[in-house]
Amino acid sequence: MAYSTVNKHTDFFNTKLYTGTGSSNAISGVGFKPDLVWTKARSEARGHNLNDIVRGPSKWIGSNDTATEQTVAQGLTSFDSDGFTVGTGNDINKNTITFASWNWLAGGNQGSSNTDGSINTTYTSVNTTAKFSISTWTGTGSNATVGHGLGVAPKMIIFKRLDSADDWTVYHVRLGETTKIDLNGTATSSTVSSVFNDTAPTSSVFSVGTNGRTNASGGNYVAYCFTDVAGYSKCGKYTGNNSSSGPFIYTGFKPSFIMIKRYDATGDWRIYDTKRFSAGGPNNKLHYLRPNNATTEGSTDSGGNWDMLSNGFRFYTSESEINGGGDYIYYAVGQTVVGSNNVAATAR
Repeated sequence: MAYSTVNKHTDFFNTKLYTGTGSSNAISGVGFKPDLVWTKARSEARGHNLNDIVRGPSKWIGSNDTATEQTVAQGLTSFDSDGFTVGTGNDINKNTITFASWNWLAGGNQGSSNTDGSINTTYTSVNTTAKFSISTWTGTGSNATVGHGLGVAPKMIIFKRLDSADDWTVYHVRLGETTKIDLNGTATSSTVSSVFNDTAPTSSVFSVGTNGRTNASGGNYVAYCFTDVAGYSKCGKYTGNNSSSGPFIYTGFKPSFIMIKRYDATGDWRIYDTKRFSAGGPNNKLHYLRPNNATTEGSTDSGGNWDMLSNGFRFYTSESEINGGGDYIYYAVGQTVVGSNNVAATAR
């Protein structure tokens, strides 16, 4: 197992569960001031909410929705030192409804313009340790590059146009620079050369083509950039075996959050995290939410079980959306084995 630059993953990513109150509600216990907060109702069918420090609190976009960015005064109202505060909005704080929130730390502030690309970003907030950044920019309509600030090439980028209704677009290294997949849909991956200009990201920039999803003239955009960090995060691929005992997926750390999409067949995206499981024999029963739709949390039993191991994960189900006979991409975050000196130890 490799040494890791991340001693404690919950300093940079954490899942926080809460129950809505219907009145202003300060959610604490995240462990840091988050720069991206993604929330979803668990016990009632309500849309996803993504708020980030670069666009500012109250600026809503939803992963299951093609809609333009909206100002929601009673949505997420502030990013706080140990969490965030939500207003009275039902999608984020309806009384008695249970919610999940996934929280990432970028640069700890709105950031500044990144000038590495042919398009200067409006703002880029970047965490060079956890290798996560948030950027906004205005499109030109011509092939271009945009700086991301990570210092290494991103392996997954999630794009959303803010000023016009359009699909969410995902670049994933295991699909390649000629292929995109939609976060808000169930479709397979598809080849569209005008989205990423058929050009892989570099250590300083990612490429955008002439497609309105990523670079319409005068269009406003946000991108969330992720990459692999040994012992902390991984953007990977696996092939399912359509069996009740799925393949072991090596990550190099114990996952606490996994987002998965089958890309060779239609089906929902799924998000799993370790705050929403219940013990079930030798394994942990699955609770999943779907980034592409507003439905309630998946039933405990319908998704089978999974093992969260010290260096990866395994599903115990033949469900098509996580372990059919097809191909899957994933993004995972978790914790490696840590020594007493707070540096990741080699496996024994």
